Amino acid sequence: MKKIGLIIAIVVGIILIWGIGAYNGFVKKQEAMTTAWGQVENVYQRRADLVPNLVALVKNYAEYEQGTLIAVTEARAKAAKTTVNTENFDETEFANFETAQKELGNSLNRLIVEVENYPDLKANEEYLTLQAQLAGCENRILTERNRFNEVAKDYNASIRKFPRSIIANMFGFEKRPYFEADEGAEKVPETF
Repeated sequence: MKKIGLIIAIVVGIILIWGIGAYNGFVKKQEAMTTAWGQVENVYQRRADLVPNLVALVKNYAEYEQGTLIAVTEARAKAAKTTVNTENFDETEFANFETAQKELGNSLNRLIVEVENYPDLKANEEYLTLQAQLAGCENRILTERNRFNEVAKDYNASIRKFPRSIIANMFGFEKRPYFEADEGAEKVPETF
């Protein structure tokens, strides 16, 4: 009878140690995802920090369409106040964040396209520097979004694999969303 009790205690101990290891592994992956998210926010913030300088420079240089400048300023304000709670990565919050950031990116693109009508501004060294910094930000945004997706994929796969999924479900570890390509991005643009 003592042997059976000892065997049961050993099995329970092994399961407990395994469960603790699985739980700690999920926590580690969650922290990696939170860190990756922080990097995403950093590069988006860097872009947002450049916007006031760009708007001020364009305003000083050209009789500019106020509507475009207002749209950029409003998109920046909306992007700045749209956040994601990293504790649960609610899909609606995530989608709202992504939408706000896309709106800011689109309004910046419209502004840069309209600058083409102002050769003096296009040749301005400060403008060229800001434009290069914005281009660098856009590249870093893509890089950090990809890194976040990789970390989220690793986390999501780990919580879904059996038997670890039992521990994940017991302690409320839930699937996290990914950044996705824009709708229609899979289509090759037509050339004329």
